[in-house]
Amino acid sequence: MSASALLLYRQFKGMQTDTNLSNISVGLIDENIYEWEVMLMIPDECNFYGGGCFKARLSFPKEYPLMPPKMRFETPIWHPNIYPQGDVCISILHPPVEDKYGYELVQERWLPIHTPESILISVISMLSSPNIESPANVDAARQWRDDQAGFKANARKSVRASLEMC
Repeated sequence: MSASALLLYRQFKGMQTDTNLSNISVGLIDENIYEWEVMLMIPDECNFYGGGCFKARLSFPKEYPLMPPKMRFETPIWHPNIYPQGDVCISILHPPVEDKYGYELVQERWLPIHTPESILISVISMLSSPNIESPANVDAARQWRDDQAGFKANARKSVRASLEMC
């Protein structure tokens, strides 16, 4: 077994037994340590997505932890930092290279100290505090900025749809 697979196995087992992560559930897809199925049960106090149960996938590269995984929501979710097809756009999941647009500093991007747990906690935090200056979903960012009531209605639709899929 490779070093990355051993590390992921240890991190996977740790997350499965950590009682402090009651709102995060992880499993393997086809028993592949590089492909994780994730369920994020969003706490009720989370402003727009509270009560939601969102399914996502973490896909780790063989170069992990030197390179970041990719995360994609499989449950549709209306959010400025989530592309319409579900890919998550958050700084810590960007490769640790200079940003060609000069928007992010290298130290804001992927660092090998990040773990699946820290990624998922950051994504849950991102749901409440989107970055609308660098959106993945421009329409959601515009609505967040200009029409909070409409944004909340669309976010709550995402929550209801997530509960139907759970």
